[in-house]
Amino acid sequence: MLLVTTSLAQDAAKPGSPQPELTEENNEIYVAPVVIDGETLFVVRGSSALPATERAEKVQERVLRVAGASESDTVFVQQLDNEFGIEIQVDGRMVTITTQADADYEDIKLEVLAGLQAQALEAAVLTYRANRTDAARVGSAFAALVWSALFFALSYLFLGKRRKLVDIVTLAVRERFDAVEEKTQAFVRGKGIAALIGYAVNVLMWIGYLFLFYYYLSFVLLAFTETRPIAELLLTYVSQPLANFAWAVIEYVPNLIVLGIIAAITRLILQGLALFFSNLEQGVFKLSDFEDHWISPTYMLARVLVIVVALVFAYPYIPGSDSRAFQGLTLLAGVMLSLGSNTVVSNMMAGLFVIYRRSTNIGDRVRVGDKTGDVVEIKLMETLIKSTKNEMISIPNSQLLNSEVVNLTRKIDGRGLLVHTMVGIGYEEPPAKVEAMLIEAALRTTSLKKSPPPFVLWTKLADFSINYEINAYTSRGEFLPKILSDLHRNIVTVFNENNTQIMTPFYTGDPDIPKLPEEQWDGELAHTQTRKSKG
Repeated sequence: MLLVTTSLAQDAAKPGSPQPELTEENNEIYVAPVVIDGETLFVVRGSSALPATERAEKVQERVLRVAGASESDTVFVQQLDNEFGIEIQVDGRMVTITTQADADYEDIKLEVLAGLQAQALEAAVLTYRANRTDAARVGSAFAALVWSALFFALSYLFLGKRRKLVDIVTLAVRERFDAVEEKTQAFVRGKGIAALIGYAVNVLMWIGYLFLFYYYLSFVLLAFTETRPIAELLLTYVSQPLANFAWAVIEYVPNLIVLGIIAAITRLILQGLALFFSNLEQGVFKLSDFEDHWISPTYMLARVLVIVVALVFAYPYIPGSDSRAFQGLTLLAGVMLSLGSNTVVSNMMAGLFVIYRRSTNIGDRVRVGDKTGDVVEIKLMETLIKSTKNEMISIPNSQLLNSEVVNLTRKIDGRGLLVHTMVGIGYEEPPAKVEAMLIEAALRTTSLKKSPPPFVLWTKLADFSINYEINAYTSRGEFLPKILSDLHRNIVTVFNENNTQIMTPFYTGDPDIPKLPEEQWDGELAHTQTRKSKG
């Protein structure tokens, strides 16, 4: 009786002792599998006094001791009643006791569970002995030899023919691009694509070879009973994740079908938008009050809107979208985008206002701050202006929206742009004469209009002069620097012809001799005198 009590103390806790309730947290502590040669026979439940892992290890030790004690191909299993449950003996040796706690965990009757465990133990002992016979070991060695021969043969083909296969693929790609290269002269692109594809094929072949070696090693270890648990562990590390992935793909087939439908509908809508705006750009039909330079940005905005709506509908069907990791990654991306793109978003919004508010069009000559030039391109982020000095100036759209923009090309009332400049003339000169000379200078400037006629304004009565402003209209605002230059030249010429001194911009006193040219300059004479002096 003492021996039985000692065995039971090592095998299971008393039914009368308190048993913690099974939960998800303590399930791994109070339940453990009995594993023989990598095969799980059944699970046992432990207690706080005897954890399940220790109890399972003791059962495994007893099974191995019984199985290794004989080479017989038969085994005798008994089930005996015990005060703690049903004791199972194999070849006269106690192996385990099936307790009521085990039956409660399995949710079946105690007698049924004991019978199932007895059958599992009998099969495990017979299998253990059969796998360790001389015939079984010869078969294992033969299987390992076959796997090794197959692996070495494939290794020989891989190491010997791999480079040749990569060259064949690369050559096929190069031949595929020959026709394209002849038309586009893109030799570097063809070679680059062929090299990339060859590199990808080489990497894929090495990955396949590593998988082949992995499974070869696993199958060789699987052939021998002693190394079978290691082989099953190796297979679990790779095969189980692959199987889980394949099963996840199968489970997501309905969602993939929905994603395919959303993608197909989105593609059809985008094709329709492209056809609509293409016809609009080619003038097949017109939209009232819709300017031509709006076509490209409107098409882009429509495409972005359609894609965003499609992503919103597709989001719930994306694999892993309901996981916390995916949602956290999405939140992180949103925060990074919002923090790092304030300037980008402001420029984009400003670009839309610049495009659609009609204040500036491509080809207009504008002045933004101290920059004057022709608008070459209006992008979503910036506006490109070619200055009068043939410089390409990039102005952020946010600056363009918040700055004062002077459009020198846009016609307002049909009369054109009013060109003006100021000169200061002494009080001793008759104002009518001064006004007549300024109007004459404006009429001599070919780019200024004769009608409406030029006119003169008195802008200031200064200390020593009257400031006269000549005003004239022009329809060629894009040539404003040249027009002002011609006007200034004609003013100086007319005033010199009438012996009138211009006192602008600063005056200190009347000189003894008026600062007027005494004779006209003869360019040809000057060249002649220069050549004589050099001779």
